[in-house]
This record gives sequence, C-alpha cells and structure tokens, in this order.
Amino acid sequence: MSAERGAVPTEDRDEHIRRVRLPADPRTPAAARALVRSLLTEADLAELTNEALLLTTELSTNAVEHARTELDLEVVADRRGLTVTVSDFARGPVDELTVGVRNESSDIADIAERGRGLLLVDHFASRWGTTYLPAGKGVWFRLDRSDSPDHPCRLPVTAGPTTTVTGDRATNEGSFPPSAAAMSELMQTAPDPYAEDSLPEFATDLLARVAEMVGAAGGLVRLDRGDGQGPQLLARYGRQPRVDNDLVRVPLTVHRPYVGELELDAAPSAYAQPLAVLMAERLSLHLENDRLHRADLRRQAWLTFLAEASELLAQSLDVELTMALIPQLVVPRLGQWCAVHTADEWGRLRLAAASHADESMLPQLHAVLAETGLDSVQARLREASRNGTQLPLGAPTEGFAVPLIARGQRLGTLAVGRHQRHRHDPDEVAVLEDVARRAALAIENARIHAERRRVAQALQQSLLPPVLPVVEGLGFAAEYVPTGDDADVGGDFYDVLPLPDGRWLVVIGDVSGKGVQAATLTGLVRDVIRTLIGDGKPLSETLIRLNETLVERGGGRYCTLALAAVGPGAGNQLEAGSQLEVSLHLAGHDRPVLLTAAGAARFVGTGGTALGLLDSISSPATELTLEPGEALIFYTDGVTERRRGRELFGVDRLREATAPLAGYSADVVAARLRSTALGFSTEAPRDDIAILVLRNDAS
Repeated sequence: MSAERGAVPTEDRDEHIRRVRLPADPRTPAAARALVRSLLTEADLAELTNEALLLTTELSTNAVEHARTELDLEVVADRRGLTVTVSDFARGPVDELTVGVRNESSDIADIAERGRGLLLVDHFASRWGTTYLPAGKGVWFRLDRSDSPDHPCRLPVTAGPTTTVTGDRATNEGSFPPSAAAMSELMQTAPDPYAEDSLPEFATDLLARVAEMVGAAGGLVRLDRGDGQGPQLLARYGRQPRVDNDLVRVPLTVHRPYVGELELDAAPSAYAQPLAVLMAERLSLHLENDRLHRADLRRQAWLTFLAEASELLAQSLDVELTMALIPQLVVPRLGQWCAVHTADEWGRLRLAAASHADESMLPQLHAVLAETGLDSVQARLREASRNGTQLPLGAPTEGFAVPLIARGQRLGTLAVGRHQRHRHDPDEVAVLEDVARRAALAIENARIHAERRRVAQALQQSLLPPVLPVVEGLGFAAEYVPTGDDADVGGDFYDVLPLPDGRWLVVIGDVSGKGVQAATLTGLVRDVIRTLIGDGKPLSETLIRLNETLVERGGGRYCTLALAAVGPGAGNQLEAGSQLEVSLHLAGHDRPVLLTAAGAARFVGTGGTALGLLDSISSPATELTLEPGEALIFYTDGVTERRRGRELFGVDRLREATAPLAGYSADVVAARLRSTALGFSTEAPRDDIAILVLRNDAS
C-alpha cells in the first residue's frame, strides 16, 4: 500500500488531501474508512461522517468485489465539504444513473444489482460522477455541509411536484427515503456471537429495521432447513402479510437443503424492493454460516456415531450377536427399520436380524421381507447383493439396500427404511454406506474368529485323550480349562497309557507358549513318549531321549513334565485293600499333592530339569506308596498362578483346598479343585488349567 499526504496549494488554504493505493483485499474497505474518518476529524467535518463512511464503504467494496484490482483512493476536504474519488484498474463501463448534480428521482427499480452502490451515492451525495482513465475508471462523490451554499437544500426550488423537506434531505412524491444513520445501523446489525441461537433475534431485528424504513405494515421470514419439519417462521414483524396485497417477496440466496423467503407487506415505493433485497442478502450470508456450522456439527456427530458403532461392533466376535447388533445401531437414528440378510455360497439370502422403530410393526416387516416375486423386497435385495451396488426399495418398505462386502466377499445386504417425515439426505446415505462397510468387516471378523475357535477346539481335543481308561482298583479323573481366548491352542496336556509290564503311566505336562507352535510341540512330546514307552524304555531314558528331541527340534521352546508309573508292585495283582507303588519323575514340573485318607495333604517328589533347555538333564525318581483311599493330584501352573489382582492362588491355597476332599472319588476331587481355582477370580483364565487325579480305589 502506497500513500501520499500533503496540503496542495490552492485557492483554499484549508484544503486537506489524502491519496492512497489499496490492495484488492477484503480489509480494504476498513482501511478506506479509517482514512476518510481521519481526514474528517482533521477538517472538522464530523457532521458528514455517516454519509461519507457509508458511501466510501460501498464504492471500495464494489471495487474489491467486482473490479478485483488495486484501487486508488483520493480524499479532499475543505471548509465546505468532502470529495472522495475511488478508482480501479479494470476496463469496462461503470453502472451509473445520472452524472452531475444530485439526482432527486426515486425511480430506481431498474438499477442492476451492482448499481446499488451508485444508488446510495446518488441519494446521499451532493454531486457525483465518473471518471475514465487510460488504465481504468473511477467514481467520485461530493458531500457539502448543510450550511454550505452548494448544499442541495439551499438550491432554489422550482415549480413542480410538491416537495417535502425533512432534516437535511428532501424527497418528492410523498416518499421518505432512509437516512444515512438508518442505513449505517442496518449495515452494522449483526448476530450476537455469544448466543446459542442468535439467528431468530438477528432476523427479527433486521426485519424490523427494514420494515420501519419502508413503512411496511408487516413482514416475515420463512426458512426450511430441510430437516423434514417444512418451512418454519424465523422472524415476524407487525401483522401477518395479507395474501391479497401486493407483497414484496425476495427469496433467500442460501444453498440446499436450506430454502427461505422474505415477505414485506409494504406499499410500492422506489426503496422497498432494493432494501428488501439488501436485507435478504445480509440475512442469507448469516444463514449460510449457520448452515455450514450445523453441517459441521452434524458431521462431527456422525463421526462420533461411526466411532462408537465401530467400537461396539469390534467388541463382538460372535457372528449372531454381531448381526443382531447392527439393526439396533441403525434404528431409529438412520431409518424407521433395518434388516440384515446373509448370503450363502449359492447367493441365497437369509434374514439374520431385523428391527423397527415401532415394535408392533415388526411382524408386518418380517412378512414383507419374506415375500417373493419379481417386484418383492427379496428380489431387490438379491439384486443389490449380486451386483454389489446400492439399490432403492419401493413401497411399502420405502428405503434402500446396501451390499455387505468385506475383503472382496459378498456377505449379504443391509436394508434400511426411510425416515417417517423425510427421505435420507446425502450425509445419511454416506453414513449408512460406511456403517455397512464396518458391519461387513465385523461380520467377517466374527466368522474368521469362529472358524479359528473351531480349529483350535478340534486341535486341542486331538492333543488330549478322548476318555480316560477304566481300571479296576484305580481311579483316574481329569479337568481341563483352556485360556480365556478360546481361539488359541494351549500348551497344557495330560495322558494315561498302559506300560508293557502291566502298570499304567500317568503323564501331565506344560509346553511353553500358546498357539499352533505350542500345539505342534505338544503333539511331538506325546508321540515321542508313546513311542518310547511302547518300546519298553525306562522312564529315565524316555526323559533323556525326549530332551534330546526337544533340543534338536523344539525351536527354543521347552516343556515341563511329570511322569508317574503306577501299579501294584512287582508280580502282584491289584486286589482289594492292596497298596499301589508309584515311581514319580519330575522334569521341571510342579510337585503333585498327596492326599491321604485321613485328610492330610502334602507335596511329594523331587524337582528335576525342564526338557528342551539343556543338553543334559537330571530327573531323580521318587518312590511312593498309595494306600487305599489315598490320591495323587497333578496340576499345571495355570492353577497356582491364577490371579486375583496382584494376588496368586498359590501352592498353599491349593494344599488347603485339597485337604477337605479326602474320601471323595477322583472325579469329585478334580471337579472341586477346578471350581475352587476358577472361583478364585472373576477374570477369565490367562493360562490353561489342567488337573489330573490318580486315586487308589482298592477297598
């Protein structure tokens, strides 16, 4: 911005001049006003402030908005008045009325929209005109003081139409044009930025000002926000406009879905229509801001809804529960009803879940969805699923269907009915399509998880004996609880198998880790044990060979193991009242609990080296005798390391829980210990729990 200041030596030594070049910027009118205001103060022309600032604003705004070039502003003030010239650098004609002495005519209906600034200039200026330069064009106006001999009010009045003089302006034909102060107040009226909903109050204030300026008996502003409620009264002034009168109607220039109109019950005058248009433009600007603000809030609400819906859908890994949850999320926020259909491998649809805002209409909805035929809802749903595109649904279930597609797989359709009062708008359609995508992914994830769970359960069952052998005089019982995530295979296992010498081998172990690798290692351990025992290898040699295998093929994983060979002793038969001889080997496993018939419980055995960690191991044998009614209880660390906050179940609590079970069968002992361990904490088990009970049932 460049400026020039100085007093030009003329015949009037009190003349003040300012020249400035301003950029094509929205802030330029404010800078122009500041320059004019400072010169008015310097020249002591405060009485011309309202008119000067209003006309300067109009001309500079027109230059910025329409010419879109830099503008030159020249302000000249003397004792008699003020002259302002605004020049731009755009070629072309200026929308003008009559150049010269102030135009007293009130016939301004044919002035173009861009000419309203010149309308104000023509009305308020003492004189005005246009200038054409080689590089552009300009408009100038002159404002004289009321006591100046050049003021229009001091010009002689010739014979003609009756002229009424009021204040410092004269009008003809009995009309009273608005004053500069009224126009300035109208232009400066703005909504309260701190009010929650300031538009009704702002529109009412604006309507009242315009109505008073044009002498309207009444007026109103109607606005339809496109929310299904239809046109609503935003502002009202005076009486209800009469339909039989010639009303001033101006549509509000707002974007869809907003639609509005301004009505004024005013007598035809030269100023009614332009002022109504001016008010409509000002109101439309703030309505457009309101529309954008509401749209932004609505989009934020939709984003929050989608985030919450995604969180809810992600929490469910059950297919049926996931599909039942989808309609509950959609209704009634996104439609009157919702139905989820799944497609089988042949493309046939099956209703999985449905919901209606009016529960009494749910049977009717089911009946309509079950209809078949070329024009049925089923046919449209099949088409949407087959083509993978959104399709509208006709009466009586008006709405549309969205395909459920995840990872390229067509899973079915999501059908949604329209709202009770209005159709779905583009934002709602986009949200529903997003919900369909997220729902399809949730369904597919639930299906994948269900398949993983089935595979894990099948694999886990293959690593455990289907049933324990039934041996006279011996009681075997086992309990197994997988980890809380039933889609993973645990590393705990147990087995009971016969030995070549007629005894029985009790095995319980825990492989490190979980999942497929742990399951593979578990299967390897079971197979090696069965093979070596079947070949008649002693337990100590079996453990050595198994350790060598795990070191070579275990991939860094290890295994703890407890082996117990149990039988009636060498050359004896298991008879009533006979003892059982137990040879116990522990390879890094927890010591079992010996429960006597009298209710005493103690840990037995000598600890050894876990398998798969070292090249050589130590696993000393412990020889035990089981009297009739006594039991040996084996377990994995999932029992003793069961957590309740920071507290562990522990070995002491296990021993205390075992003692009262003396005299009970092996099945009861195993079941009671399982229940005690699970009841210790409300959380799902973090590790597998395996319990194996060996009891001398000879009596």
